[in-house]
Amino acid sequence: MPAYSAADDALTTKLVTFYEHKKDSSVPSHQATVLLFDPRNGSLKAVLDGSVITAKRTAAVSAIATKLLMPAFAEVLCILGAGVQAYSHYDIFTELFTFKEVRIWNRTKEKAVKFANSVNGPVRVCPSAQEAVTGADVIITVTMATTPILFGDWVKPGAHINAVGASRPDWRELDDELMKNSVLFVDSREAALTESGDVILSGAEIFAELGEVVKGTKPALPEKTTVFKSLGMAVEDTVAAKFVYDSWSAGN
Repeated sequence: MPAYSAADDALTTKLVTFYEHKKDSSVPSHQATVLLFDPRNGSLKAVLDGSVITAKRTAAVSAIATKLLMPAFAEVLCILGAGVQAYSHYDIFTELFTFKEVRIWNRTKEKAVKFANSVNGPVRVCPSAQEAVTGADVIITVTMATTPILFGDWVKPGAHINAVGASRPDWRELDDELMKNSVLFVDSREAALTESGDVILSGAEIFAELGEVVKGTKPALPEKTTVFKSLGMAVEDTVAAKFVYDSWSAGN
């Protein structure tokens, strides 16, 4: 995943592997390395842990979307999934926002219990996805699901959903009802229309890219039920890697 940011004077390539583990594995599904180059002459400046950068930048983008799109008085956070992205999202969401309750559901209950026991703060482990979702104001889906695990008739009107999993054109996390009856935001229109099964198979109409909302060219509509479909962009890795490198350089 190569990218250049003139604004950040940064040139990177991320090499990423993705393995669908049929059984629970101690090895994460996504592993990555980021190479940071000097844009002036192409020399290699740093090799960075791309897995950490991917986890943190993905959660950061979800947090930006949530800040713009969530309902005014959000009290309940629900996380579906208990992998690497669940942890990174929990960390930044509980740092930036104040929720009265955090719930988690995972296909394997043991991983959800481990999650709840590992993080700083109370988390309620729910026996079903429906119980976790019912009444939630902000929902994060970070699963390896290939068919929908979140259904529109469960979702509270006005809730905001960050859909992070299902990164293949034939994989789903959200059902058609939810996709079609929500206002749909994406990180990249081009990527969503070629990579996201939730977008492609539902035929849902994309309202805006998140960048358009940040720039003020499209409204956020936090009063409506909103979905942010996150696929990740190489420039996010570039900006994050440069930030890490500059911080490290300042300390040395």
